[in-house]
Amino acid sequence: MAARPSEPTWVEVHLGVFRENLRSLRRVLHRSVQLILVVKANAYGHGVAGIARAAARAGVRWFAVAHAAEVPAVRDAAPQADILVLGPIQPAEVPWVLQYRATPVVVDLEHGRALAAEARRRRRTLSVHLKVDTGMGRLGFHWAEAAESLRALQQEPGLRWTGVCTHFARVEAGPGDPASVQYERFMGVVRAAESMYGERLMRHASSSRAMLLHPEWDLDAVRPGLAAYGYGASDPAGRVITRPILEWKSRVAQVRRVPAGQPIGYYGTYVTPAPTHVAIVATGYADGYLRALSNRGHVLINGRRCRVVGRVSMNWVAADVGPYGTVRPGDEVVLIGRQGNQEIWADELATLCRTIPYEILTCIRATIPRHYVGS
Repeated sequence: MAARPSEPTWVEVHLGVFRENLRSLRRVLHRSVQLILVVKANAYGHGVAGIARAAARAGVRWFAVAHAAEVPAVRDAAPQADILVLGPIQPAEVPWVLQYRATPVVVDLEHGRALAAEARRRRRTLSVHLKVDTGMGRLGFHWAEAAESLRALQQEPGLRWTGVCTHFARVEAGPGDPASVQYERFMGVVRAAESMYGERLMRHASSSRAMLLHPEWDLDAVRPGLAAYGYGASDPAGRVITRPILEWKSRVAQVRRVPAGQPIGYYGTYVTPAPTHVAIVATGYADGYLRALSNRGHVLINGRRCRVVGRVSMNWVAADVGPYGTVRPGDEVVLIGRQGNQEIWADELATLCRTIPYEILTCIRATIPRHYVGS
């Protein structure tokens, strides 16, 4: 049998760092506060199965996804976990979430009635969380109309209300934080809902940034996402420090010696100012290395920062590796991560692309192999 081709590009996820991130987050929470790990979008590009499995082994008992279709991968990796679906499911998906023991949110009166009817049709009761729009302007019961809608839903058998949540549109440090208005609106809905249903509901509002800046909003649970993966929590004076856990790597496919005045790549957007060597790297925008990094980004080769030159193409990136000819085909290339004493992380690439680390990480093609180091 012929040898399997080597991987042109791959991701390494460092589980030891991930576990330490989780410990850091858990350490600052009261023991009564649940940590709901957000693993939507393939665990922010880190690979949902590997991340959920590692987190469950580290003691995480709650996970959150965006869509019902994401639930099975989490359930397979964490058989005993509670799984929250943050986006509205369709009535046809009720059997799916019942089968996989997931908890969906209800986002408006019509949605609640439809889910309740489907649950009754199957002679089941569906555990749900109430999602309140307190100012995000996206999903959920409008905060000012939530109590009236809840009264109507009280008459709908088939649903069991177990939690209530919201999402902040903007969170800032200090007393003038605009999220404070959302928080007060949320707590007003919470009080009305609990009075109506006669029992305490699981309350959760804070994602990573709110958790880092407002401990007083921890409530019954927090929903860290990006902070668990190592971004947005690097301030030594902050509540928590976490470190990136993902490295993205590739290999040099060819090295060419080129003269001064040589155009590189499509439309010759870069022209070499002096004789140099150009390494062709086996990664491109089809893999998620954004085209906006053309003539802007850097990669690490042999412990050195090498500038990306020319346009990023579908499967290839060109990097100027200097005049000395020390780089060889097969050499490892770091796109995100550390090599020697040099580092490139997703937040650096995000700044260059005028975007956010979330996009950089989630754009890494899901079919690129994820290798879990330190499992």
